[in-house]
Amino acid sequence: MTVHDDPAAPVARNPRREAQDLVGAGYDARVLEPSPPAVQDGQWFADDPATVEPADRRPLVAPVPGAELTWTEWLGDHPEHCPWAAARWLGAHRRLPVPPPAYTDTRLALHRLVVYVVSPARQRANGKMALRWTLGGLGTPFFGADEQVRVAGAALVRQRGETAKAEAVTTLARAAELVLDGPPDLAWAEPFDVPPAGALDEPLAVDPRAAAFLGDWYGFAWSVLEELRADPACTDASRVQLWPEHFDAAFECLPEARRVTFGGSPGDAAVPEPYLYVLPGNFQTAPPDPFWNATSFRGAILRLGELLDAADQRAAALAFLRRGRALLER
Repeated sequence: MTVHDDPAAPVARNPRREAQDLVGAGYDARVLEPSPPAVQDGQWFADDPATVEPADRRPLVAPVPGAELTWTEWLGDHPEHCPWAAARWLGAHRRLPVPPPAYTDTRLALHRLVVYVVSPARQRANGKMALRWTLGGLGTPFFGADEQVRVAGAALVRQRGETAKAEAVTTLARAAELVLDGPPDLAWAEPFDVPPAGALDEPLAVDPRAAAFLGDWYGFAWSVLEELRADPACTDASRVQLWPEHFDAAFECLPEARRVTFGGSPGDAAVPEPYLYVLPGNFQTAPPDPFWNATSFRGAILRLGELLDAADQRAAALAFLRRGRALLER
């Protein structure tokens, strides 16, 4: 195992460069994680890691269709790299298991960490709150002087340029010292329905196995949502982002009159297990159909429990999301 295979290692990472080193100079590689350098302007203030627009004339290897090669196709000739790609949800995809018993407590603890520590680190640099999937968990796109804050399993990592520090997640107070050089930011999220911060010196209930599962859920959801976003039918698509207030990954597409949100939630008060969802936009009413089964919002959900026995979990997930889009395109 190299240091880059351990997401909690105190080492500076550049996911796209790691992929480029793997495929070699004859290809142009794309990934699912954000990479430096930081983007300092535009709508997003972030890179678009999975884009299939080539930077040069080399064949493109990407995690979504539309490139000369998907990672799955490239791995067909390089099977020795399947474990590397599987860990990054690029290809040779793994199956999601049943969540560990401590999953709900860990999800709530990491949600607090994200709201009061991780997202504020990016907001202070550019005003943007959204996060992304990163190896083993979640984190910010790169901001400022090529800085990133990420949760990797049960560890918190702060990367600045070519250096990184990592610590086990303990309390909000200690995490903020590492990441914010001060106390947690309790003010910005007051308008949102988020978990209360609680006692800042209280240990966060983060179980390593459950934290690793959460990271895999986001990796699975990211790989599915990015593939869906690459569909030609997903016109006017936004980017896949992880919203700290809801703790879910989502993107929007289609024109305003038929706007729709596709997402992956790690679970919430209404549905404790992870689930995928389709949410019609504000300007449309979904046509009557048993597909629209959500009870806590006007949309459709596919629970993890319904995916566990699927022969191909990603194919089942994509079929669900595309079914929702097809109903709204009528």
